[in-house]
Amino acid sequence: MKKSMSIPNTQHPITVLVTGANGQLGLTIQKYKGDYENVVFIFCLSKELNITKKISIKSAFGKYNPDYCINCAAYTNVEKAEEEPEQALEVNAEGVKKLAEVCKEYGTTLIHISTDYVFDGEKGTPYTVNDEPNPINEYGKSKLQGEKYIQEITENYFIVRTSWLYSKEFGKNFYRTILQKVQTEKELRVIDSQTGCPTDTENLATYIMSLIVSNDKGYGIRHFSGKKEMTWYEFAVDILKDNEIKKDLKIVSDNSYKMKAKRPVYSVLK
Repeated sequence: MKKSMSIPNTQHPITVLVTGANGQLGLTIQKYKGDYENVVFIFCLSKELNITKKISIKSAFGKYNPDYCINCAAYTNVEKAEEEPEQALEVNAEGVKKLAEVCKEYGTTLIHISTDYVFDGEKGTPYTVNDEPNPINEYGKSKLQGEKYIQEITENYFIVRTSWLYSKEFGKNFYRTILQKVQTEKELRVIDSQTGCPTDTENLATYIMSLIVSNDKGYGIRHFSGKKEMTWYEFAVDILKDNEIKKDLKIVSDNSYKMKAKRPVYSVLK
């Protein structure tokens, strides 16, 4: 992330409240909080701010009165969402609705993280912000409903759709899982039937903060992802190259793994 970015011509610090602060994106923002002059960060875990409980949201907002809220809180288990769609909706839709309502009440700009999974993957070319969403799994449906609530409730929002998010340092994700598996396994079997753009949390965090630092008022939906489109198989190969892992290891493309949730075949974001 960029160093010492300051917000010009402001007398008072900008207060930025981050929900879901212990997730990979929240932890990445925490890592670089010292790089932003004149920004006061409030990092909230679910025990302090549970987005499914309006009284919890209002308590935190009453205490901190944030100028911006970066919503990193989400139900992200795509497979499990097929078995418990109500829980996914409770967090990704109803919780987001409550958060948007409180943001409007306090005049807070909401920066909400959404997903490429709001699309069905059948377009074959990169998705623009004007393309019609058509989610094909319960996780995607819950995220799209959250987007709709935000658009209905408040005008001061950025919905930032991203894809294949990973951190090299934090959380459980594809990048870190591959590096763990190469320690003990001689063969990695990875699917190559889906194409997307892996996105480093460091780049996404920089983009989100640029919206705040520049005082951007061009509210609406944004797409932000890595620039290189690839399959999961190609991403695994890249991870090994990135870490200069040259041990005797085979990576095999294998699409036989049965998943409960359908995934978009091509979900590149433009």
